[in-house]
Amino acid sequence: MKKIILSLAVLISSHSLFAQTLKLTSPDGKIILSVSDQGKPNYKMSFLGESIIQPSRLGLAFKDTIAFSDGFTISSSETQSAKEVWQLPWGERKNVTDEHNELLVTFSRNNKKHTKEFKVRFRLFNDGIGFRYEVPKQQDIDHVEIINEFTEFVVNDADKATAWWIPARGWNRYEYIYNTTKLASVDRAHTPFTFKLDSGIHLSIHEAALVDYAAMTINQKRPGVLKADLTPWSDGILVKTKTDFKSPWRTIQVSKDAVGLLNSDLILNLNEPNKLGDVSWVEPAKYLGIWWGMHINANTWGSGDKHGATTSETMGYIDFAADHGFSGVLVEGWNLGWDGDWFFNGDVFNFTKAYDDFDIAAVSAYGEKKGVRLIGHHETSGNVTNYRNQMSDAYALYEKYGVRQVKTGYVADGGDIKRIDEKGIVHKEWHDGQFMVSEYLHSITEAAKHKISINTHEPIKDTGLRRTYPNWISREGARGQEFNAWGTPPNPPEHTTILPFTRMLAGPMDFTPGIFDMSFNGLGDKSNRPQTTLAKQLALYVVLYSPIQMAADLPKNYQANLAAFQFIKDVPTDWHESIAIAGEVGEYVAFARQERGGDDWFIGALTDEQARTLTLPLNFLDKNKRYQAQIYRDGKNAEWMNNPYEMIIENKQVTANDQLVLPLATSGGAAIRFKAL
Repeated sequence: MKKIILSLAVLISSHSLFAQTLKLTSPDGKIILSVSDQGKPNYKMSFLGESIIQPSRLGLAFKDTIAFSDGFTISSSETQSAKEVWQLPWGERKNVTDEHNELLVTFSRNNKKHTKEFKVRFRLFNDGIGFRYEVPKQQDIDHVEIINEFTEFVVNDADKATAWWIPARGWNRYEYIYNTTKLASVDRAHTPFTFKLDSGIHLSIHEAALVDYAAMTINQKRPGVLKADLTPWSDGILVKTKTDFKSPWRTIQVSKDAVGLLNSDLILNLNEPNKLGDVSWVEPAKYLGIWWGMHINANTWGSGDKHGATTSETMGYIDFAADHGFSGVLVEGWNLGWDGDWFFNGDVFNFTKAYDDFDIAAVSAYGEKKGVRLIGHHETSGNVTNYRNQMSDAYALYEKYGVRQVKTGYVADGGDIKRIDEKGIVHKEWHDGQFMVSEYLHSITEAAKHKISINTHEPIKDTGLRRTYPNWISREGARGQEFNAWGTPPNPPEHTTILPFTRMLAGPMDFTPGIFDMSFNGLGDKSNRPQTTLAKQLALYVVLYSPIQMAADLPKNYQANLAAFQFIKDVPTDWHESIAIAGEVGEYVAFARQERGGDDWFIGALTDEQARTLTLPLNFLDKNKRYQAQIYRDGKNAEWMNNPYEMIIENKQVTANDQLVLPLATSGGAAIRFKAL
């Protein structure tokens, strides 16, 4: 990291005898940050000459001490810059560029006894900003309880800005249909919180490196004044910690258009490098699973005649997986505890004992012969104490049988996670409070001891920790495919055109695409079925990134349409490069991705309920190669409501100089493999 002379990187100006303002620019000069102590510690931002964040408050409040805000002035500052390229062991791209300018500001307040101080570290990238609080050890401040974070994001003309958001502090965690409203109409929202200014500039507020801290939501105090709103413990305290501590990074990604947000690596760049060492055992892959059958009531998680997780059923899935090149089979409902209403079974789940009709030793041995691993599953139903007490033994059992990936579940209403303290007293916590933030990470580090990767459902939101802990391989954290089985309403056509610009900015999502049978309840049942065409289901494999992708439907439905299934077999889950090439939030989106370790490229494009034609340039292809484009697209009369299955599969030769014209049906899509010749 290169030090820069202060006077070159930061401009200091005075508004009064005592007030100071520091200014910092992004490496490309397009973003300007100003930090001031006038009135109260605050910051503001401009982009391309336009004010995007008005003066916004900074600071923290602690129980039993003065608030770190009023009366604090700038006492010192330091700057430095960095530019490096680092590599992801798996991900949307292999090489990630981190280029930023940094400003560390110390705010101090003198009183009769001693000086109090806190620091704010700002990192300014070409695609946005991250800043965090750093509170050093100081007299009379050791163990602290945060009762307020004053951080604001103040936006001008909120009644003219459009926001895409889901409510926070609700019963269904992150699993809501997205609202599209004027920013001024937003109440309390989860992050990533994405909005478009009247000028067309797009911004997204989120956080990075959330460790041992409460998650940040957004609460609009008055129109345009978005305040950090931390999720509390059951006793009302927000964060319990001790000095010296650092908060997560508060982030603002910014772009002149919607597509620019999709090409940002800011969240990853603000996380620490890999702490696990050799992670060659983390394996991106595609998998099948005993899962969808339960959601459409063909099978049950619990024991009985319809029990899905039986030895014979699992071996049948293993056979199909081996025949078609899939490396894993997820098995849900194999362990004791699922009988009755499992939503309330958190106290009785056993994570090492199987039902009598499931022989884990025989199944894993059968899979080993076929080159297919079991993918484990642990559902807690919100009793994390019961899970933690069994966790080490449960992971050791899976390691014994060659399991490399485990899907964990925390199904419980928001604010209803069961924590049992050392006195045996039960407390109810939020999924995104400090207790659970630490509990989720504990499962990741414990799993790493057994060379197991974790796919968390009902998770804490992603904040880029996959860089630091590469075995945190995916997670849910939004409405996924399962809502199309019983959601009432299911995910609307626009849902997957909003996710890339909101939830997916945080990181990979286990959406579980690939449903081929839209009519398990009959096409006429619009309340519970995927509101997509078949081609759109294929496009999701490219658009919604995850290093583990499920072919979510029943094997018999793939067997009935092997031509379409070929794309799922061909599409990778690990990429050398990814480029968003077109898109508007809630309307349409298109990605191009190059397979890691190969020359082939893939495109996924999809639309909302509006049919449209996209013209996509192919200038991302190697200019010295020719490609066979294997195209899966909506048929002429396809439309999601009454004719979702009509699809055209065609081949043509293309080069980087060509364009592809893709007609997309209502809630339709296109999936393309460019095979290098």
